[in-house]
Amino acid sequence: MLVSFEWLSDFLDMTGVQGQELAELMSRTGIEIESVINYGQDLSNLVVGQVLKLIDHPDSDHLHVAQVKVGSYGDAVQQIVCGAPNIEAGQKVMVALPDATLPSGVTIKAGKIRGQASNGMICSLAELGFPDSVVPKAYANGIYILPEDAPVGQDLIEYLQLDDPILELDITPNRADALSMVGSAYEIGAILDQKPIMNLLEDLPLVEDNEGALGQVKVSIEEDLASHYQLHLVENITVAESPLWLQMRLMKAGIRPINNIVDVTNYYLIQYGQPMHAFDLDTLPSKEISVARAHAGETFTTLDEIDRKLTAEDVLIKSGDRAIALAGVMGGLDSEVTDQTKNVLLETAIFNSANVRKTSRRLALRSESSARFEKGINKDTVTEAGDQAAGLMALLGQGQVVDGFVEENHQNYSPLKIKMTYAQVADQLGVDLSSDQIGHIFNRLNFDCQLSKDSFEVTVPNRRWDIFIQADILEEIARIYGYDNIPTTLPSGETTPGHLSKAQAFARHSRQILEGLGLNEIITYGLTSKDKAQLIQDKSYGFVELDWPMSEERTVLRQSMFPALMDVAMYNANRKNTGLAFYEIGRVFLSEDKHKQPIEEKRLSILLSGQNEANTWYGKDRKYDFFDLKGIFEAYFETVRLSDHITYRSKNDLPVMHPGRTAAILLDGQEIGFFGQVHPQTARDYDLDDTTFFGEVRVADLIAAQAEIITQAPIPRFPETSRDIALLVDEKQSHASLVEIIKAQAGDKLVGLDLFDRYQGDHIAAGKQSLAYRLTFQDPQATLTDDQVQAAMDQVLAGLQTVDGLEIR
Repeated sequence: MLVSFEWLSDFLDMTGVQGQELAELMSRTGIEIESVINYGQDLSNLVVGQVLKLIDHPDSDHLHVAQVKVGSYGDAVQQIVCGAPNIEAGQKVMVALPDATLPSGVTIKAGKIRGQASNGMICSLAELGFPDSVVPKAYANGIYILPEDAPVGQDLIEYLQLDDPILELDITPNRADALSMVGSAYEIGAILDQKPIMNLLEDLPLVEDNEGALGQVKVSIEEDLASHYQLHLVENITVAESPLWLQMRLMKAGIRPINNIVDVTNYYLIQYGQPMHAFDLDTLPSKEISVARAHAGETFTTLDEIDRKLTAEDVLIKSGDRAIALAGVMGGLDSEVTDQTKNVLLETAIFNSANVRKTSRRLALRSESSARFEKGINKDTVTEAGDQAAGLMALLGQGQVVDGFVEENHQNYSPLKIKMTYAQVADQLGVDLSSDQIGHIFNRLNFDCQLSKDSFEVTVPNRRWDIFIQADILEEIARIYGYDNIPTTLPSGETTPGHLSKAQAFARHSRQILEGLGLNEIITYGLTSKDKAQLIQDKSYGFVELDWPMSEERTVLRQSMFPALMDVAMYNANRKNTGLAFYEIGRVFLSEDKHKQPIEEKRLSILLSGQNEANTWYGKDRKYDFFDLKGIFEAYFETVRLSDHITYRSKNDLPVMHPGRTAAILLDGQEIGFFGQVHPQTARDYDLDDTTFFGEVRVADLIAAQAEIITQAPIPRFPETSRDIALLVDEKQSHASLVEIIKAQAGDKLVGLDLFDRYQGDHIAAGKQSLAYRLTFQDPQATLTDDQVQAAMDQVLAGLQTVDGLEIR
């Protein structure tokens, strides 16, 4: 939002206020200022000129030699060589005289261009610092033509009011009320302790609806799509170029002037924060206007002459059965205002913000209008903005406004009242404010405030729809009183020696382990988009959604760290970083009820992708695989002394994970996480290698588990002995289940169990596999006899016979 001091002067006395000073004050009270722009700050020696005579340059096919009147005395006429294609004799133009300075730092000097004297330069708007995006199309490739009544010789900076600080406001979603000059005037008025004066258009050129043209217009809306829809009628207008003052205000606000009708809609969009749209009434097939959902697959041609394919989530404005606009986003080509337009139907409305956001995002049609519909509209000024815009259209277009309007309105205009005590203010803010001070703060804010002995009640105006609860009232008091004025105090009470909590100590230990295993720690946002959050979602919980998200990519709190780690991996892969191995210990958020505090769970997540080992003279390169990630988790559980409590089983219910290469992690039989290969399609969606691996476990369960006590045992004095066993089993037989049986049957003298061979191929039946295990036995108190070892092996063989299809080889 760009806020011009010149425009603010309609509402406030800006005399003596400096741009940087006000920017600092606003930043301290809650609205950050990105920059202060002043087009006239670096300009000098520019005047209004008039082209008296124009001839072609004798040595150029595109240059002209102009005799330009630049004053009323002395050297009042200067010869200037100009190459603009739109220059003509008689025009009033912007002239940079010799020694003039321009924003680029260029100083204009008198000289010769191809042998012809040139004492200055005839300027375009771009040469005065205006971006190309705001220059009127008629002057996009040439000089800007001033009005016929422009006074020749007048200082151009003064005439165009270019020495005008413009604040670039960085508006957060909760302060969308400041996305208008009126809203900004209230905010700045509170800072400067001034009451804004609303300079409204009063003498509207109204006419009675003698022919019933407005009475023939009917409005119908679906309440869930629009809460208020209103139409004004302006008749007998002439479409022309807007006056200079209007064009300059729009350009300073970052909007390109089009014509006097479209410019008025944009002017009041900035003035009130109320988007509006003008339809050519005579092009509408019906006077019955409705707000309705589009049909899936329906096509609509927007003003930019592009055919848009719509969905059932899109909202259309219809005239009879024909669509004439995408609600809140863009008008239709068939009903746009043109040079031939005579009668204008002016729309002001409040559309459902979710529908506007989804449509504008899907079609990539973000605009000043859609941004305001998404963030909120002041429902108190819909009619006022429509009245004012219709009146200015009639004045500039030399037409008349038909008295009245047609509408359908489902708005609730009851203002919110919030009651607080003075003691709450003192307790929460640390300052003891009197009732007079409280009253003065809300008087500056233009809030009605009823004061009593021990409490006060604030009536929140509808223009501040960000205020709901007592904490919001406290924030308003603090920022207007001044955060710098709140005293700094140290906490009182007894201190306790600092130490790490159990969770903190566990997290620190985990970091040491994981970094020792070659992983890098990352820290990511807890917020993500809803589409990404749904990649891994616990269906028994809902999402925690933000009411005022900063962007479409940060709308919900995550239920898994999978999207965030995949985003980081994609970012690195796109920059040719190979061998990605990182972890994060962070929080996820699970909503049982949107009216209650969400459940917060700390998770440990690991991602591997790309190259594990580089190609060297002593070995070939190798990419990460499933067993790399499994080994990291096993080493981690071993180090935190929980490996004896951990088991694994196949897991196939996560669409983003490979169904045959994903395992659940169980702690004493309870699932606490998973790991495995990311589904190849999901990996490709993120521009990652197909062999990308991810795992995640709940940290709280690990902390709560009873870790094995570390005990020191003497080195056994008696030898160990081993036996090998080969099993022929189905290829789908789980290795983990066989290990579980062997350990259960072998007894307490089994100290080692290793799978040292796996074979499929010749001499093995199809669908079968041969697994060879080595069992190591040892007794620390005595030498084991062959009979003891054989007895253990017999028990193992007996246990294995219970497995279907198993043969002992």
